[in-house]
Amino acid sequence: MPDAYHALEETVTRDVTRALEEDVGTGDLTARLIPEDRIARARLMTRESGVLCGVEWFNRTFEELDPDVEIFWHHEDGDAIVADSSLCELEGKARALLTAERTALNFVQLLSAVATRTGMFVRAVEGTRAKILDTRKTIPGLRKAEKYAVFMGGGTNHRIGLYDGILIKENHIMAAGGVAAAVRAARHDVDAVTMLQVEVETIEQLREALDAGARLILLDNFDLARMREAVKIAGDRAELEASGGVNLETVRAIAETGVQRISIGALTKDIDALDLSMRFIH
Repeated sequence: MPDAYHALEETVTRDVTRALEEDVGTGDLTARLIPEDRIARARLMTRESGVLCGVEWFNRTFEELDPDVEIFWHHEDGDAIVADSSLCELEGKARALLTAERTALNFVQLLSAVATRTGMFVRAVEGTRAKILDTRKTIPGLRKAEKYAVFMGGGTNHRIGLYDGILIKENHIMAAGGVAAAVRAARHDVDAVTMLQVEVETIEQLREALDAGARLILLDNFDLARMREAVKIAGDRAELEASGGVNLETVRAIAETGVQRISIGALTKDIDALDLSMRFIH
């Protein structure tokens, strides 16, 4: 797993704390109807097949409200799950189970949806050399969580934010005075291990980027014919990444052009939550 996720516990704690503050506020008025010492059991079910993700967020949400809660999982993050099956059982204070339910479900439904969609794209390009990458098009405040879900779905994480890599785009190129000038400025500003990528919109710009020494180039909205031409021109001088117009119907053909990377904003921004539910057990 990428180094960024060695601090997963810190990310989970921050996400859950913020989410509970947002939902619970000064207290759960409805849960107060239940006796404080009442113990209950519940089961988490899925109505859809997919890829599970978000176990740690789910667990932490309940643990914040009831440190003695017991959660028994049948799966772990990255596992394929089948519709109409049980994912886990819980036992703890009834008030805590009721209060934490929606926040915990929100995390698992969202992250499982991201992992599931990523897995679809990864399977679609099997047998090619293309990797499926995420982008910065994430829900504000949940970027590391969503990128973790992409990883669990078999995808590859792109830069986490503006601070850990350079992506020179159209406006940067215009402001810098051209592709070569932008690349020179970037090389002067960062060390050799920092990711440096140039976005190009034409074959001419591709040649400029290669001549400037760019080793990672993003092909922005190239059609298939131009992608194939770009792959021939670049050879082994640079890795090429395709972006724009990528969906499950087009991704295989894009991968077969020979590009090494395909970035897809829809992995994290255009998703439908996996259909999960939690029910108390009598």
